[in-house]
Amino acid sequence: MSHRLTIKEALTQAADLLTDSDSSLLDSEVLLAHVLKKTRSYFRAWPEKVLTPNELKAFQHLIEQRKTGQPIAYLTGEREFWSRSFNVSPDVLIPRPDTELLIDIVQENFSPDQAFSILDLGTGSGIIAITLALEFKNATVTAVDISEKALSMAKKNARQHKADHIQFILSSWFKNIPKNRFDLIISNPPYISPNDQHLREGDVRFEPNSALIAQDNGLDDFKKIITKASVFLNPKGTILLEHGFQQGAIVKNLLESSGFVQIRHYQDIQGHVRATLGKKP
Repeated sequence: MSHRLTIKEALTQAADLLTDSDSSLLDSEVLLAHVLKKTRSYFRAWPEKVLTPNELKAFQHLIEQRKTGQPIAYLTGEREFWSRSFNVSPDVLIPRPDTELLIDIVQENFSPDQAFSILDLGTGSGIIAITLALEFKNATVTAVDISEKALSMAKKNARQHKADHIQFILSSWFKNIPKNRFDLIISNPPYISPNDQHLREGDVRFEPNSALIAQDNGLDDFKKIITKASVFLNPKGTILLEHGFQQGAIVKNLLESSGFVQIRHYQDIQGHVRATLGKKP
């Protein structure tokens, strides 16, 4: 790349370099927007603006990293979830649009001004706990993770979004959770089998294995959560789990064998069963 490039030229060259990406121009625009601290619409308005040497250097550095497959979210340090921007790093899973389904389901089952208690297991960057705390102002939210780095990222996100009524606890699932009873236990736990070939593709190659992989064909953490959940739930309390699109029937069986009733499956936008809810009698 030459040293005096316009926005349009820099984007075109960058997109040509990202041959492995199926969204090379979008990737380039997102990374340049991050460098310039502008929105992508700025590029339509000012395509002929010349980049400074420092801007160009920073942009080229990000493009080189993207070429190796580094996820956009880790390069920019942020990802949108439920129309809010969240800080992310390689210590946490990148928020997925699929997980917004969990928020939809909670909104279907609880009213906006309801006072109820939520336990978010494996909070990661905190997207579920923080979104629920902001959407349900009267809820009390407890967010748990086994990773100190993930918890500090979640706390940073909570401060950014002024969600100051969340209690964060370092814990392996229920281990350090007081048995105050919760009305809702929600989790997007690791559920990928260790030998799943998708672990060698795309963004997941760079994400923390501890947040992705579960032993026993991806079911180990579901078993740990489901078998103990009743003890921490109020009578008629709800458990809600995100899972892989082929795991719905197994998760339902696990819930049934732990005494849960009124079990319901929910589908994602593609029509795959991606979340399952159960009630404590």
